Amino acid sequence: MVLFRDLELGAIRTHILHHASQAPVYGSWMLAELERHGYSLSYGTLYPALHKMEQEGLLVREDRVEGGKMRKYYAATEKGIQELGRVKGMVRELYLEVVEGKGPDPG
Repeated sequence: MVLFRDLELGAIRTHILHHASQAPVYGSWMLAELERHGYSLSYGTLYPALHKMEQEGLLVREDRVEGGKMRKYYAATEKGIQELGRVKGMVRELYLEVVEGKGPDPG
């Protein structure tokens, strides 16, 4: 089950990078978006993931005051966008082989 948890965490990180490359995202919006895709996360799981991605240089954070509340927005960095491109290729190849059955013959 550990392998599939790692895959799920990779998919979550990919979703975050995808959306953060399109426009800055904030935690509660990202949590709702991930839930829409069937992931069940808590803020206690999401925010450490966002912070780790920020430390890795994939995301940059901007603090904004909105409606009297501080909201943390995350946007993809150039490094994050490059990593997303690399991951897209991996996902495409995995999909073609595992789902579509289009891969090298094992024999």
